[in-house]
Amino acid sequence: MTDRLQDAPQAEQVTSAWRMRAAVLAEFWHYFRQNRGAVIGLVVFIALVLTAIFAPYLAPHAPDTQYREFLLVPPFWLEGGSSQFVLGTDPLGRDILSRLIFGARFSLFVGICVVAIAVTGGVLIGLVAGYFRGWVDVVLMRIMDVILSFPSLLLALVLVAVLGPGLVNAMIAIALVLQPHFARLTRAAVISEIRREYVVSARVVGAGNLRLMFVTILPNCLAPLIVQGTLSFSNAILDAAALGFLGMGAQPPTPEWGTMLAEAREFILRAWWVVTFPGLAILLTVLAINLVGDGLRDALDPKLKRS
Repeated sequence: MTDRLQDAPQAEQVTSAWRMRAAVLAEFWHYFRQNRGAVIGLVVFIALVLTAIFAPYLAPHAPDTQYREFLLVPPFWLEGGSSQFVLGTDPLGRDILSRLIFGARFSLFVGICVVAIAVTGGVLIGLVAGYFRGWVDVVLMRIMDVILSFPSLLLALVLVAVLGPGLVNAMIAIALVLQPHFARLTRAAVISEIRREYVVSARVVGAGNLRLMFVTILPNCLAPLIVQGTLSFSNAILDAAALGFLGMGAQPPTPEWGTMLAEAREFILRAWWVVTFPGLAILLTVLAINLVGDGLRDALDPKLKRS
């Protein structure tokens, strides 16, 4: 009987914690869904994720299979098109729809890896610079300023040229280019939070530097970082496609959208579909992610919340 009485307050605390989390999520969704563009972008992004996950089941053909008797076949609704290849074929006789579907995997993989690397490095640099200040702050921020002084695509090209062409090296280069944005954003947030009463109270009760940085301060800096991460996701996809188009990113026969554009550019006048559909895939993906980023900004920033 005594054990049950002792467990009752704990159960109530757990229930209360779950109710608070549910209330926070409900409030977030309330403000997010007010931005209709963000909801549409979220639906498109979820569809893209599902397409990437179930690509082997959705694609009508293998992405690298060549049908030599069907070179540059137009989409099925045009004269000379075939229902076997809904969006037509490329110069090597590969099904464009299948390559677009499998290309979604590479785009999401690039975005996730790049943002993960950029966020990890940028947050650590920003935390250290904003918390310790002084010469540490000066040195780290001047390095970030030097990186930001170069055009992002040009710097990525230089880094890929040093590391060597390839999808992995392209992701590393893009992550290094995007890292200063997270570093400066984290630093600004840390500087604004470090003088708050809750931080001073934690320091008074004996919290160490690491606990103050990662447990006390960082959770209160996540809102702008989440929005920046969403926008950087779309930038990573664009930069990876640009590097692939220039021959410095994913290498053929990888079904990456930028690489598909590079392989088809000499046929742009003869077969418009080999260029148009990969370009539309990049456009819709980046637009959807940017719309989701706008919705996250509205939902997470108290100054922008609408009643």
